[in-house]
This record gives sequence, structure tokens and C-alpha cells, in this order.
Amino acid sequence: MRSDPLMSRDYRTINYVSGPIMFVQNPIGVSYGETARITLPDGEIRTGQVLDISREMAVVQVFEGTSGVDNSVTNIRFTGEAAQIDVSIDMLGRIFNGVGLPRDGRPNIIPEDTVDIAGTAINPYARDKPSDFIQTGVSAIDALNTLVRGQKLPIFSGSGLPANQLAAQIARQSRVLGEGEQFAVVFVAMGITYKEASFFMNDFERTGALERVVFFLNLADDPTIERIATPRCALSVAEYLAFTHNLHVLVILTDMTNYCEALREISTAREEVPGRRGYPGYMYTDLASIYERAGRIKGKTGSITQIPILTMPDDDITHPVPDLTGYITEGQIVLSRDLFRRGAQPPIDSLPCLSRLMNLGIGPGKTREDHRNVADQLYASYAYGRDLRRLVAIVGEEALTELDKKYLSFADQFERRFISQGDENRSIEQTLALGWDLMASLPEDELKRIKVEYIKRYHPAYRAG
Repeated sequence: MRSDPLMSRDYRTINYVSGPIMFVQNPIGVSYGETARITLPDGEIRTGQVLDISREMAVVQVFEGTSGVDNSVTNIRFTGEAAQIDVSIDMLGRIFNGVGLPRDGRPNIIPEDTVDIAGTAINPYARDKPSDFIQTGVSAIDALNTLVRGQKLPIFSGSGLPANQLAAQIARQSRVLGEGEQFAVVFVAMGITYKEASFFMNDFERTGALERVVFFLNLADDPTIERIATPRCALSVAEYLAFTHNLHVLVILTDMTNYCEALREISTAREEVPGRRGYPGYMYTDLASIYERAGRIKGKTGSITQIPILTMPDDDITHPVPDLTGYITEGQIVLSRDLFRRGAQPPIDSLPCLSRLMNLGIGPGKTREDHRNVADQLYASYAYGRDLRRLVAIVGEEALTELDKKYLSFADQFERRFISQGDENRSIEQTLALGWDLMASLPEDELKRIKVEYIKRYHPAYRAG
């Protein structure tokens, strides 16, 4: 039994264990969120965190799992401290597990600071609005759904679609424009397989991208509860790099569906009342506590931009995970199964995609003066060409006018040349030039969304004299 509560915070009153959760009876002076050290009968020490507290019971999640726990002899000590992680600029180029311990065989980092993984909420008054352009090198994103510093822009994928390849491509190609700007990537992989982990590590090492990446890796066979802490540990590192070392940090989170599945599993172990499709009712709040850690702070040079990636079960965009994510974030990039089957890489479907903050990051001094007009014209022309495909399926191509046939050809060329770029890294100038080349196949009087002055300056017919 427990000794004098005034002298010790050690307990041997574990009532029962459910999955990664331990229920400890009669806690005294224990606080929500504080960490615990669990000592097993064989001397192994594990780490836990208090999820819930009442007069009769403390609910403790064990990061390393509860296998080997003996209720009668396992000792649990409450430390009185919140969950923390050591941080340092030397974490760049390193691979860690979900809670920040080295996974690359190299020694522990020498910490410059220790921070709470829950982070500190940014005062809304101190938030600066997202601005300036982040170049991903992917034309479908840079031209039509521009990523802006401080934004959170998720990628909605389906099972079997190449979201991992797109994530790796963005991680190695992304950069901010301007001299003297420092850029880093915090890459967070949650619940992925060994094959997927090998792909990411080999890609980063082969391309040299690992030098500017902090890689947090939580595998599918790692403890579920570690998955809950992984994005919070990673975002704490991102905040340190951004607001202490003035880096522009891009945080890529994949796969948020695995995170939400872990959240549902923990909720079930805690015997909570389930919400929609069995997910906990507080999942919206939980996801917001992750996504809202993106942004910029007035007076600080650095910024945090997020690209969460999630898999939509059955390609259902109304599933709770993409549905709630869409409410919190500022747009979405959607991958298309139809484009994937037709060989597009990456298969980004431009029509349902949206970047709500795009206008803050484009234009003169950021990308180019014609960017907004080019994006509008490409989108409208491609949408019309897609509509004509459905018409052709009914009445045949012979019923189309010559102008309709040009739009139909434009849609095909847009998918083949603009969207499907493979591993090519395109600058924003190359992307916009390609857009103008595609629009040159249409009559000039059809370019109704572009100012005449831009047509005379950038249209290939005028550039050629």
C-alpha cells in the first residue's frame, strides 16, 4: 500500500489495466496532465501521463504499453511535472521515435532547453496573419492552391493513393523565397509500416533532404499511446526552431487518420461514451489543439506552417476525420483516384481543392503580378473542359463545336503536363510559364479572367514578337 502521502508520491494501488491505460486508486495531490514513472517487477521503468483525475481514481496512459504490469507489485510514482521534451537546433538531420528519443543509433542530443509538449497557446492579439509564399515545387499547389507561411493546409487522400510520395516530395522541395531566409521541415509519421518508414528514410537520405529535417517516426507496432504524444512532441520542436532560432518551419503530419484511430482506442479503454462512428466527442477539440499551433507571432521572424495528411476511409470526405479537419484548417488538397488510375503523378484534383489564404501569399513581390489571374483562368478553363467530357459521353465528340474541342484538348493537356509532373521540381516562374503555354491553345478572346496588360506581357504569342 501507499506510504505517508506527505512524504511520498509512490503508489501500489493499481486497480486494473485496460489496454495502455492504468487505473490507480486513492490518488492524493495528483494533477491532470502530470507525468508518472512506472516501475515494473523486473525493474524496467516506463513513462505515463495522467489523463483523468477524481477523488477515487487516477487514469494514467502508459506510453510504452502495459504488458508485464503486475497490479500488486508494480510501483507508480507521480512526478508533479507535465510531459516535456528536450529540444535543440542539433535535432535537424536526426530521426526520433514518437516521444523524442533517438531512433537513428546516434547518441541523445545535448538539450538547449526543455519544453512542455502541450505547448503554449498563442495569444490571439499576438498572432500575425499568414503571409508570403512557400514554394513546394508542385504546380497544382503553387499555382492554384498556394501554401502561405503560417497556414494549415491538409491533404485529403484515399487508401492506396500516393500521399506518402507527395509528402516526401513536398518535404525535399519546399523552400521560402528571399535571401537570408532559413527553412526547416519537421516530418511526423504516425502509425506507418516498416515499408513506408524505409521509403521516407531512403528518400530523405538519397536526396540530402534529411539535413534540414527533424524526423519523428512512430511505427504501426509502437504503443498506441505514443501516437497521441507524437504530433505534440514534434510541434514543440517546431515552435522552438521557429520562435527561438527564427526558422520558417514546415510541419508535415502523416497520417492523421492513424492518430484519430489511436484517440478512439484510448477513449474506448477509458470507457467513454462514443460519438460519431465511435470517435470521442472531444475529437474536434483535440484536433484543434494540434492544428492551431500553426501560425506566426508579431515581432518574431519564424513561422510554423502545417500540412496534415489524412486517409479518407472509403474515399468519404464526410467521414469525421476529414470533416472536422476541414472545419479547423484553411482549405484542402484532394487526391483523385480517377486521375491516379489514368497515371497522373501526383493525382491532385484541382476542382475540389482550395486554399483560403492564397491571396495573402501571391502577387507582386511575392510570386508574380499575373498569378491570381492565371490561376482563375486555368481553373475555369479546366472546369469547362471537364464538363465537356460528360457531354461527350452522352452525345459524342461530333456534336461539339470547334471551340469546345479546344477546351476538351486543354483539359487533357492540363492533366498531362501541368498536374502530372512526377518528381520534377518546378519554380513558380516555370509553373506560371507552363500555364501560359497551355492557355495559348485557346483563342485570346477566351482569356476573359486575365487583364489585357498581362496578356500582352506574358502570352507566348506576344513574347515571340
